[in-house]
Amino acid sequence: MKRTALLVLATLTCLLAAAQMHKREMRGAWIATVSNIDWPSKQAIGNSELQQQEMIDLLDRLKAVGINTVIFQVRPTADALYPSELEPWSLWLTGKQGQDNDTPYDPLAFVLEEAHRRAIDVHVWINPYRVTNQFGVQDLASTHLYHQHPEWFWKYGKQWYFEPGLDQTREFLCRVVADLVRRYDIDAIHMDDYFYPYPIKGEKFPDAATFSKYPRGFDNIDDWRRNNVNLAIRDLHDTIHSIKPWVEFGISPFGIWRNKSNDERGSETSGLQNYDELYADILLWLEQGWIDYVVPQLYWEIGKRVADYQVLAPWWAEHCYSRNYYVGHSVSGLSNPRASEAWRTPNEICRQLALNNTISQVQGSVFFPATGLLRNAQGVCDSLRNNYYRYPALHPINCNQPTTIALQPTNPRLQLEGNAYTLSWDKVAATGAQQVSYYVVYAFPEFENTDFDNPKNIIALTADNTISLAIDPREYRICITAVNRYKQESLPCIVETHKISAGNTTVTNTGF
Repeated sequence: MKRTALLVLATLTCLLAAAQMHKREMRGAWIATVSNIDWPSKQAIGNSELQQQEMIDLLDRLKAVGINTVIFQVRPTADALYPSELEPWSLWLTGKQGQDNDTPYDPLAFVLEEAHRRAIDVHVWINPYRVTNQFGVQDLASTHLYHQHPEWFWKYGKQWYFEPGLDQTREFLCRVVADLVRRYDIDAIHMDDYFYPYPIKGEKFPDAATFSKYPRGFDNIDDWRRNNVNLAIRDLHDTIHSIKPWVEFGISPFGIWRNKSNDERGSETSGLQNYDELYADILLWLEQGWIDYVVPQLYWEIGKRVADYQVLAPWWAEHCYSRNYYVGHSVSGLSNPRASEAWRTPNEICRQLALNNTISQVQGSVFFPATGLLRNAQGVCDSLRNNYYRYPALHPINCNQPTTIALQPTNPRLQLEGNAYTLSWDKVAATGAQQVSYYVVYAFPEFENTDFDNPKNIIALTADNTISLAIDPREYRICITAVNRYKQESLPCIVETHKISAGNTTVTNTGF
């Protein structure tokens, strides 16, 4: 009875809170490549043309739902889904580690071009320590670093990992990230919850010898392990921002930092803990500003006893140290017939989004996995498209980064050809942080206020400087802004909607 009442209350809250529309919001989806979860399909392994077709379809479908950011996994197992001199081609892409596709191309460059064309940001997702997953070291390419320095690695369970306690591991990881940031026009570097491996009952990490040899002043191995990860996070942050200050660094940790039974700052939960089992002190990273955003994986339902969503969502809000905070949602329960009652009572994701709308610190959501979201289980995509993501949203501004207003677009032009109107303007010529990420086109109906904060007035987010209008511009005030690499918006460029070119003739609308 109590659970039913909670679900009814949450549904009512959903209807009320869903009306809130945000001009700036993270609307993300994880595109996992490990085990070919999202891309490429197993049928497309090694097939460049099919991979590209699948990615275009995936981006188009995500865009149609309202997604504005993809978190694209390019280094799942110390390998690369892009040409790299540091690590071999991923077997998840080509079928054999170190082997190229049938027709060589750069998957990351392709994703960046196609996503940015759709005004979708790309956060490049890497795994820091994992070397194998469902395969062994015998399957590693001959060029893999493991064969050059086997002493840098250890096995735990059935998988191999970099030794986090070695300076060489941290230095190599920074080289990989520096290479990505320098060569590609990425929007962020992203890491998920896999730091030290999830514990296996009865098996200890094989790092006692490294601790004994390089204790760095620690006499407690747990504190030493946390410090190993802390140093990596700090150095990665410094590496990224020293090259391109506008590129963000985000972490998506397991949803529980610590339980309150172990730490007064902890949450009222009783599950596995980042701090104690994965040696990831997320709160320290947030407090020190070593990460720009956090996306805790709150994959549990509202009302779950050991890890209640409605407990954890506000807990992270209270402990995000004014950094950008987005929520990670799993959509798997929506299509799982064995899931708990909450997941089988449509629609748990909508109830969670409604709850997010009551927490001011939550600046958006990220969904896992991308293909799972697009299955539209229980109509979740319909709810996003028609309700929560009804209007376009700009990306959130990074709380850690400086304020640098974007350069203003110029010389707007309206053209009438037949019955179709085209709007164009001069591209903003800029590089570095002032390079344009995309343009925003607003249309304010006649006699209404020009409210730039209301997303219903946004008719396009576009990387191009020409768009076709589905409205009669003579009935609107139209403005164009530019958004730079810091996600800052320019002053508006006002379009003279009373002047419309038709061939060599200017049509003047005297009634507006």
